[in-house]
Amino acid sequence: MAMLRNLWRNKAFLLMALPGTIWLILFFYIPVFGNVVAFKNFHYSSGGFFQSLRESPWVGFDNFKFLFSSNNAYLITRNTVLYNVAFIVLGLIFAVFLAIVLSELRSKRMIKIYQTSMLFPYFLSWVIISYFVFAFLSPDKGLMNSILTLFGGEEINWYNEQKYWPFILIVLGIWKGVGYNSVIYFASIMGINSDYYEAAMVDGASKWQQIKNITIPQLVPLISILSILSVGNIFRADFGLFYQIPRNSGALYEVTSVLDTYIYNGLTSTGDIGMTAAAGLYQSVVGCILVVLANFIVRKFDEESALF
Repeated sequence: MAMLRNLWRNKAFLLMALPGTIWLILFFYIPVFGNVVAFKNFHYSSGGFFQSLRESPWVGFDNFKFLFSSNNAYLITRNTVLYNVAFIVLGLIFAVFLAIVLSELRSKRMIKIYQTSMLFPYFLSWVIISYFVFAFLSPDKGLMNSILTLFGGEEINWYNEQKYWPFILIVLGIWKGVGYNSVIYFASIMGINSDYYEAAMVDGASKWQQIKNITIPQLVPLISILSILSVGNIFRADFGLFYQIPRNSGALYEVTSVLDTYIYNGLTSTGDIGMTAAAGLYQSVVGCILVVLANFIVRKFDEESALF
């Protein structure tokens, strides 16, 4: 009875959460049962998905073997992990830096202008960004080659030169997401009790000392939680970034191919849905294990900064 009374008392909040709950059940929890496709040689039949699932033969871990028996398995795994490590580390540094800079501004109007300009790239599609990048890097009419030739340099065929692309992809990935992440840290900084800063100023602390001894320590729990969640996606790559920006150039395969683009190319060329499902399940399971492991490590050092 007490539970029913609590539910009735919070009915307004429960109704607000209901659409999101239904969405999660329909698009996240029910599709989990579809992971059985990863263990079958899936073929469509006229009876629909469920009949196709029943009639498709069970192959066990053969789809996983196909995924990892490829000669490129090490290459795509290495690229996926290293790029994500760069995004996590550099993205964290730049996001915290921008959040601290914004918090030091005194003009609310300028803060809104800077936040809007930094958030704008986050809402742009990678397809649109790819056209902007091509306008800069086009071999014949690109802005970069025009500048190089203007100063007596030689044109570069950017979409055939691998050495430039790790830098290009990392810069674009951070540029697109840093504004969104900085807003999260900025909101946390605004929630820090101003008494800390007032006491520090009375003691004669400089602005850098206030940031080092008050702002950053207060951000550590949030940094830990967001970093733990980011580690869970270390085996997932932003498909748009690695497929649209390099324009799926075969010459750049060694530095732009990641798990997601490999799965997509494999699906379009072979139509093997079972292999694709196996790759997605592998990414989810490894991500879950990494989240638990990262949380365990953080809990050993600081229990309050752990996710659970």
